[in-house]
Amino acid sequence: MYSDYSLTPLDRSGILKGNREFQVLFMQVKDWKRGEQGKQWKEERNREIKSGLETADLGKGNSMRTIVVLAMSVDGKIADRERSPARFGSAADKAHLERQVAQADGVLFGAETLRAYGTTLLVKDLGLLQQREQQGKPPQPVQIVCSGSGDLNPQFPFFRQPVPRWLLTTEAGAQRWSDRPEFQQVFSFEQSPDWQSILGQFGQLGLETLIISGGGGLIAALLEADLIDEFWLTICPLILGGTSSPTPVGGTGFPASFAPQLELRSAQTIEQEVFLHYHRKREKT
Repeated sequence: MYSDYSLTPLDRSGILKGNREFQVLFMQVKDWKRGEQGKQWKEERNREIKSGLETADLGKGNSMRTIVVLAMSVDGKIADRERSPARFGSAADKAHLERQVAQADGVLFGAETLRAYGTTLLVKDLGLLQQREQQGKPPQPVQIVCSGSGDLNPQFPFFRQPVPRWLLTTEAGAQRWSDRPEFQQVFSFEQSPDWQSILGQFGQLGLETLIISGGGGLIAALLEADLIDEFWLTICPLILGGTSSPTPVGGTGFPASFAPQLELRSAQTIEQEVFLHYHRKREKT
């Protein structure tokens, strides 16, 4: 049975500590963190935190830090015209995504993103697992699927991964999962989600940093509600083209005079990819 949102699902995520895979990983962490690699990793993470978290602008009136993390082609596409899984990023990009996920309390993504991949990215890096352990967090952030219909295949590998899972759906969609154990928590809305209220609920349940990993429609809705603080965009060296190929922000778009403004905080080139970090630029109040 799913739980109603008045319960606290993070209390349940401790069951992941009993997963054999993570028991082995946590034992390895104890030895790893004493070595030179552990020291180098810690220095790198401190630099990243200094350039990001300390300069975060939370002027949107919500204390949760919300971060979009995406890889895209040079022409701004996050998938091809067939909307295939975007696996064109390098190993460096995947490691970057894992670092961002590891600092989060939750990862939010749409149903189409889940259908495309069938899985979610697990934190496996020993240094990142150590970081989460030191912060008193479970090995994996909660994975939040947004699906209006709730029509998700329970045979997806996602439902066998050792992660806490929440579902955000309509009341009708919630009924699909009313007698199933896959989601520890189900949030429902009547027609269209009130994102300010939803993120407020997430905050009350202990989520302070939320990664948004797609798709474009979900990101557009959050941007329209002015609820995104940062963008991490990896520019990958290929051209996908196509009028039907999705971009980072879907929806109906913004007039230029009302377009959300961003401020570039960092740009780094690693081999053939460029890693861009933007913060949402807001008027000071």
